[in-house]
Amino acid sequence: MKTQKVFGALVVLAMVLGACATATPEPTAAPTEVPVEPTAIPEPTATPEPEPMDIVDTAVADGRFETLVAAVQAAGLVDALKAEGPLTVFAPTDDAFAALPEGTVEALLNDIPALTNILLYHVVEGKVMAADVLELSQAQTLQGQYAEIRVEDGKVYIDNAEVLITDIETSNGVIHVIDAVILPETRDIVDIAVEDGRFETLVAAVQAAGLVDALKAEGPLTVFAPTDDAFAALPEGTVEALLNDIPTLTDILLYHVFEGKYMASDVLGLEHLMSLQGQYVDFSLDMDKVMIDNAQIILTDIEASNGVIHVIDAVILPESRDIVDIAVEDGRFGTLVAAVQAAGLVDALKAEGPLTVFAPTDDAFAALPEGTVEALLNDIPTLTNILLYHVVDGKVMAADVVELSEAETLLGENVSITVEDGKVMINESQVIITDIEASNGVIHVIDAVLLPAS
Repeated sequence: MKTQKVFGALVVLAMVLGACATATPEPTAAPTEVPVEPTAIPEPTATPEPEPMDIVDTAVADGRFETLVAAVQAAGLVDALKAEGPLTVFAPTDDAFAALPEGTVEALLNDIPALTNILLYHVVEGKVMAADVLELSQAQTLQGQYAEIRVEDGKVYIDNAEVLITDIETSNGVIHVIDAVILPETRDIVDIAVEDGRFETLVAAVQAAGLVDALKAEGPLTVFAPTDDAFAALPEGTVEALLNDIPTLTDILLYHVFEGKYMASDVLGLEHLMSLQGQYVDFSLDMDKVMIDNAQIILTDIEASNGVIHVIDAVILPESRDIVDIAVEDGRFGTLVAAVQAAGLVDALKAEGPLTVFAPTDDAFAALPEGTVEALLNDIPTLTNILLYHVVDGKVMAADVVELSEAETLLGENVSITVEDGKVMINESQVIITDIEASNGVIHVIDAVLLPAS
């Protein structure tokens, strides 16, 4: 019995082992490959461009401008030359400063105003490249005076200095290298006239009139200076008479002087300009000759520390006649003159003024209804009102008139001013001639009599 149980167990064990031996094992899954991202190769980094340096930093880094840099620092101009600009600097090298007379640099470092003037004379507003420089004959510096630019034998000069290297660009402008220090004019208008030798009579007249200090003042001033030959061309005895009539001499001299600095290029754009005497001079072009009144401008742009001198070939004379004198001598204002005399306004129109008169011609009075003039000459209050309606306080030149819409007359009523189709109208009257200057004002000629409302 025990044997059968053992046999049965062996059979069962064999069957189990057989089953295990014949069973097909489940296939094992292939390992999943995890994709590996390729390692990115970094792009080569570009070398950053250096930031452009400003004028001062460029000069410091260059090494050839140590004296210039020291001078700029001493004058307190570093911030100005580091500003946004743009600026153009004509930069003298160390050799250029070394070529100055011994002790000059040291003296300038102890005279900051003079040093500043010299340094600013090397700086021009704006960015003026070499190609632009070649197109110029002069350039206004930050010091206020003009530096002369010229080309000789293929070399470019600014004043007495040769431009050696051009177009060193900076973040706030450009540097041109020059081989000499350029110096602004330190002599004033009187000094130059005295030293020139062609203006002895003018200098004597200025001294006699007590105008030396005025012409040595800071200015700037523009002087149209007659030569000795110009004074000699006056009628015999005129100069001597003027030296004994200081008020008249002063008027004449001040008629040659103008506030502000007008270079030749500026003068060419002018029609007239008010003198320090109070009257206007006229500019004109006559066969390529530039004229001021009756005088030709024969030499231009002699710069002084306080302005500029232009040389002329004749003495120009202000108008010495007053409004009444001119109206009487003109010949077109017989009725107007008679009316002024009848109304007792002669003295008022001969007074110092200045006054502006809108003067009706004889034809304008003749166009009034028949008998009007005669009636007015017998009605002095009404005549006076009408005449005063033609007069404005102050000197109103044509250029001023066209800027106005009305003007108050001496009567107290306003006249209207309009510009129609290029014609200037005062009420219903057309201005047909303008700017007849008198010693005490100006006359504009009109083609109709103006009549006040009251």
